Amino acid sequence: MRKEYDFSKANPNPYIKKLRKQISIRIDIDTIEYFKKQAEEKGIAYQNLINLYLGDCALNERTINIVWK
Repeated sequence: MRKEYDFSKANPNPYIKKLRKQISIRIDIDTIEYFKKQAEEKGIAYQNLINLYLGDCALNERTINIVWK
C-alpha cells in the first residue's frame, strides 16, 4: 500500500446525489400492506416503491391536504 495517493485526476462520484440514509419511522400496518401489494404487482421491493413515491412527491413539490375529524 502506498503512503500517498494522487487523486488530482480522479472523477467525482456520479452517484453522490443518489445516496440514501437509513431512518426509522412508524407507518400504519394498512399503509405498509398497501405498498407491499402495489410493489408485488410492479415487481419491486416495497421500500423502494415507498422511496420512489416520496421522491416523486418531493420532486413535484406536492402539498398534503389534511382534514382532521
